[in-house]
Amino acid sequence: MEVDFSKENFLLPELKYEYLDHTADVQIHGWGSSLKEAFEQCGVAMFGYMTELDYVSVEQCFEIEAQGDDLEGLLFHFLDELLFLFSAEPYLVCKKLEITKFDMESFEISCRCYGEPFELGKHPQGTEVKAITYSAMQIVQDAEASNYEVFVIIDI
Repeated sequence: MEVDFSKENFLLPELKYEYLDHTADVQIHGWGSSLKEAFEQCGVAMFGYMTELDYVSVEQCFEIEAQGDDLEGLLFHFLDELLFLFSAEPYLVCKKLEITKFDMESFEISCRCYGEPFELGKHPQGTEVKAITYSAMQIVQDAEASNYEVFVIIDI
C-alpha cells in the first residue's frame, strides 16, 4: 500500500488518553467521540507508555486484524495484536492508528498502524508492557453525548 507520509498530508489526531494508577499495573483510559476513536486512543496510549511518542516518526504502515466474541474481547485482541507488533518483528512503535473496519456485529477490526521500528538510542525506553488483561476492563458508551470511553489494565 502506497502511503504519503509528508507532513502536509499526514495529520496526527489530538491525544485523548491518560494513565491511571493501579496496584502493580497501570490502567489506560482512552476516550473519543466514537467507540472507534476510543479504541484508537487506547492503542496509541499503550505505545506511549512504552516510549515517548514525540521521538517516533511515521515511516511505515502495517495492517492488523483482530476479532473477538464481544466488545471486551475485541478490545483485548486488538490491543494484543498491537502489542505483538511491538514485541516481535518489526518491533513497530505506532504514533497513529487508523481503524478502517470496525464491525460491532461480527466483532472485527482492521487497523492501519503508522510508525517505525523501535530503536534504542533514538526512542527512550519506557515501561515494558507484558500483557493486556480483562481485569476491570470497561467500555462506556453514551451515544447521546457522543462520549465513548475505554478502560484497560495492562500488566507491566
